[in-house]
Amino acid sequence: MKRLRRNPDESDPETTPDPDGEVSFSKDQHERKCGLSSMKMMGFFVVALMVVSVVFSVSVVLQDPPSDGVLESGKNVRFLDVMESSKEEQVLEVQPQKGPVDDDALSIEVRKDKLHGGLLAAGFDETSCVSRYQSVLYRKESQHKPSPYLISRLRNYEALHKRCGPYTESYNKTLEKLKTGHHLESTDCNYLVWISFSGLGNRILTLASAFLYALLTNRVLLVDPGTDMVDLFCEPFPEVSWFLPLDFPLKNQFDSFDQKSPHCYGRMLKNNSFANSSKSILAPFVYLHLVHDYDDQDKLFFCDEDQTSLQEVPWLIMKTDNYFVPSLFLIPTFEQQLSNLFPRKEAVFHLLGRYIFHPTNPVWGLITRYYQAYLAKADERIGIQIRVFDTGTGPFQHVLDQIIACTLKENLLPDISTEKPIINQSQKSKAVLVTSLSGGYFERLRDMYWEHPTVTGEVIGFYQPSHEEYQQTEKQFHNRKAWAEMYLLSLTDVLITSSWSTFGYVAQSLGGLKPWILYKPENWTAPDPPCGRVMSMEPCFHAPPFYDCKAKRGIDTGAVVPHVRHCEDMSWGLKLVDNESEL
Repeated sequence: MKRLRRNPDESDPETTPDPDGEVSFSKDQHERKCGLSSMKMMGFFVVALMVVSVVFSVSVVLQDPPSDGVLESGKNVRFLDVMESSKEEQVLEVQPQKGPVDDDALSIEVRKDKLHGGLLAAGFDETSCVSRYQSVLYRKESQHKPSPYLISRLRNYEALHKRCGPYTESYNKTLEKLKTGHHLESTDCNYLVWISFSGLGNRILTLASAFLYALLTNRVLLVDPGTDMVDLFCEPFPEVSWFLPLDFPLKNQFDSFDQKSPHCYGRMLKNNSFANSSKSILAPFVYLHLVHDYDDQDKLFFCDEDQTSLQEVPWLIMKTDNYFVPSLFLIPTFEQQLSNLFPRKEAVFHLLGRYIFHPTNPVWGLITRYYQAYLAKADERIGIQIRVFDTGTGPFQHVLDQIIACTLKENLLPDISTEKPIINQSQKSKAVLVTSLSGGYFERLRDMYWEHPTVTGEVIGFYQPSHEEYQQTEKQFHNRKAWAEMYLLSLTDVLITSSWSTFGYVAQSLGGLKPWILYKPENWTAPDPPCGRVMSMEPCFHAPPFYDCKAKRGIDTGAVVPHVRHCEDMSWGLKLVDNESEL
């Protein structure tokens, strides 16, 4: 573009010829300019408009981006929809000033990211479950990508669920086996019914375990909705519900199922009523009792031979309060499948959880409103999950001492200064999310960092969404808040959890976090060391079997394969870890 250069001397109407070829005007030229035709005047007018347009465009491009506009205004969600409709792959630039994506690459490939690298299926009504595709805006990009085999098996399962789910022709046909009590001709659909049982953390872990078992055995998973499952979780599969119909014939018996039930697998083995059954008279359903109080016969579920026998049963009804995935990795029949599904063993619940568990819109509202109000602006987010199993009224001093010792020893929080003020204030802020049934620990920690400056000058804020005082498993809004708090913990950058707590297990695995775990206190005394970093983000199986199915004798199942080890917080428990030599 040509530029008009003025002489610094404003009184001199003459201009000096420009060596770069720019146009200069003399006084005579100025006089002749008045005689230009109307066509030339129109040209100058058009050029002037173009210049104004360019200047305006540049000013818009160079202005500061809106702070956290992606999360606060909702414009980004609409922009995602526009991008999705494009025929070509598009790239969306997400550039909030602060937030969970700041530490990662700011360019996100929309289609790939919304589906978590192919983990999720496309085609859902986004407004019916906003969290399914919007959660990516609140999370750092996962370092654990689903394997091609896992993606393929999930798409195959979705097709199976669509063909065999509730009220389909295959479902109705197989249901006749329950109503008549006879083993009819084989059908192409077998089912696993999960009974809603125990606290919310346990239910989330056991439902993931049941889904993996259904995936391995080509069964259709149907979920007992219980009192609140529909209120808490979106449908994970396209088109056909995963919830068990209310008119299911056995539903009224779920609460009474136990080890003494005639159809309990362990009891049938004791009475030889299962082993001696031919296919023609095989029971139409078998109840699997995998609760923490199960006996040696019930635990034979984890043996190869028994899995072969159970393949013929059209309906399996499962009740459990255990994350039994580690023991599935010890069953030879499933070994190759599991290796292909999960090359990284510690990512099992991380991937399955992100596939299955999407908060419903009311719960997602609790999560996003709290996150934006208290956590989004911080430079770093720290989660502290406190679960106390001691009886009595807290807060307990030894638990508070343990939390403080852990955060200081591991440099997760700065120490405070009690002697002199800190002059050079740091600009860094940390938001600490505390979850506990008691509000006392939050109050003590908050006051400690409010009344004294930190030695680093960092600003530390403490936040606690709720303190229900005691667990209220059957109350709907209590469980809404519990699910929201688990999810919020999973959005933090650093996490501290409590021993034995399924609440903490869910948060760490969903978030892809290896937390520092607070060791269980003994004799009302804080342990030394107060905490330790876990081997993997996988949950712990609290009540595993210790049995060698081939040798038919007891064995340490935590020493059979390199990727199944004993838990840090429960010495007899089992958890999955990554064996680097296998990767």
